[in-house]
Amino acid sequence: MARMFRMLFSTGALLAVAVPVLAADTPSKPATFSKDVAPIFQKKCQECHQPGSIAPMSLITFQDARPWARAIKERVATRQMPPWHIDRGVGVQKFKNDMSLSDEQVDTIVRWVDGGALQGDPKDLPPPVPLVTDNGWKGERDGFGPPDLVIKSSEYTMPAQHQDIWYRPMSDIPLTEPRWAKMVEIRPTSLKARKLVHHSIAYLVLNNDPDAVNQGTANGPDRFRDNDPVNRRPQLMEWAIGKGYDLFRPDTGKLIVPGEKISWDQHIHASGEETNAGSEIGIWFYPKGQEPKKRSYLIGFTGIKQGRMLDIPPNSLAQTEGFTVLKENTIIENFQPHFHLRGKSMQVEAILPDGSSQIISYVGNFNFNWMTNYIYDDDAAPLLPKGTVIHVTAWYDNTKANKNNPDPDQWVGYGDRTVDEMAHAWMNVVYLTDAEYNAMAAERKAKAVKTTDERQQ
Repeated sequence: MARMFRMLFSTGALLAVAVPVLAADTPSKPATFSKDVAPIFQKKCQECHQPGSIAPMSLITFQDARPWARAIKERVATRQMPPWHIDRGVGVQKFKNDMSLSDEQVDTIVRWVDGGALQGDPKDLPPPVPLVTDNGWKGERDGFGPPDLVIKSSEYTMPAQHQDIWYRPMSDIPLTEPRWAKMVEIRPTSLKARKLVHHSIAYLVLNNDPDAVNQGTANGPDRFRDNDPVNRRPQLMEWAIGKGYDLFRPDTGKLIVPGEKISWDQHIHASGEETNAGSEIGIWFYPKGQEPKKRSYLIGFTGIKQGRMLDIPPNSLAQTEGFTVLKENTIIENFQPHFHLRGKSMQVEAILPDGSSQIISYVGNFNFNWMTNYIYDDDAAPLLPKGTVIHVTAWYDNTKANKNNPDPDQWVGYGDRTVDEMAHAWMNVVYLTDAEYNAMAAERKAKAVKTTDERQQ
């Protein structure tokens, strides 16, 4: 076990946890809620921390926040909140949807608490921001406007007490001409349904569109199946608790043609009261005449090899790994680690054809309640040559130290139930020809050289 702890928590700089700047490291300066803390809460916290929302308390007013001051300090200083758990010391660090706090913002909140959590002058408060009072689209709140098309599944009536259900209805897609999606977002059908739906996948039932099937990856034969097990069934999106939307990089998207359907795969668990629950997907289309040239494929890169065999003994830590070969030159658009209750950490490494390797991303403190999707900036998205091996390493904590663990005395194997375990690195990928790859690699190299020269001047 000591060896596993060293693997989990002390693999040197590769898996180092960034330490926030605390008050002792900076000159003392009074901080107040009204002037210093409220603007941070508005920008980073209040979307969830408001009355009637999913967070356990509101952070709208000083009176709301003051009783929670010490808990707020602990959560932000350890970077548990906001739910942005990507390691800040390794891998890609530029994202389109970064909700994390800067070191300066962490320091401000810590100084506010350490200084007595003062209110300050209410006249210093910024204007209030609109509250989220419904089951709205996050994409719309982030400025992309309402979706162009919404497709809803039927709903399942879940009893107050029941074992997990996998609800798999079918929905028609009401299109009369082919359209390209530039962004997709899945949400449960109501605020109450958000308490029941653990994950929801929207698969495409194709209508004469074979190019929609991923052919660009392989990870060897599966002992339980005869074909390549990596995502041979095209997906519009995979959503899980806490995830937002999938925004595809410019000039890429997913093609939807008339006559196709959505096959839903929804994991629903009981919430203590009888509730109807389903899912719906919002689709933002490219304008006609601005269709992209490239398809984006959603891949669940495996963190478990050898036919999904997983063995986590009671009261133990465990590690698994999986390998997937990129058969085409590839851009990786995003990273969403997916575990269940015992998941602890996940690392994605690219092993290049020349034998060298680079860490793409590492999440060292996974939280089951927040399946955060990290969308890479266009210029920072990993660009990898064909023949690269995507190596996913997953760590699990089946001990009482894991606050999410329902029973550390239980053996855990692979499975779809919340009490089972799995390990996927969900990533949207785009494939490039050799000419496209070489051109993009040269462009990035030139930008890097220019940036270096400017810094040296």
